[in-house]
Amino acid sequence: ILVDISLWAESPRKLGGLGYTTGDDGEVLAITGFGLLVFQLLLYPCVERILGPITVSRIAGEKTQQTVIIFIPRLASYPFIAMLSGLGLSVVISVASTIKSFLSVSIATCLFILQNNAVDRNQRGAANGIAMTAVSLFKAVGPAGGGSL
Repeated sequence: ILVDISLWAESPRKLGGLGYTTGDDGEVLAITGFGLLVFQLLLYPCVERILGPITVSRIAGEKTQQTVIIFIPRLASYPFIAMLSGLGLSVVISVASTIKSFLSVSIATCLFILQNNAVDRNQRGAANGIAMTAVSLFKAVGPAGGGSL
């Protein structure tokens, strides 16, 4: 989920990164994980109940017009974030990482809800099994296929 932020954060400052160590990156990911836990337990159910899973997945999707408003400023802010240091840098990078996680996890959760609503109750296990098998297959084949291109 957070590969772009982690790689950028661990890049040397002379290359535009943050010069983070793996320990610093781990702290950001731990804060992100805690924020994600709170979001999934407390906020997501309310948002999904109000907007519905289709609308939430459309808003959270990286390729939709609504999300351009969220993603472009976040990505464009990286050079300015690199100018920060100390506590300000830690807070801003944690917030950026957490926002990205909120959106990514919202998409996955909405897709699970939509999939479970699309099949009969007695077929949910089979549908989830087929979906997880397909995801695992593409996670295994995708990098090899992409690397060969």
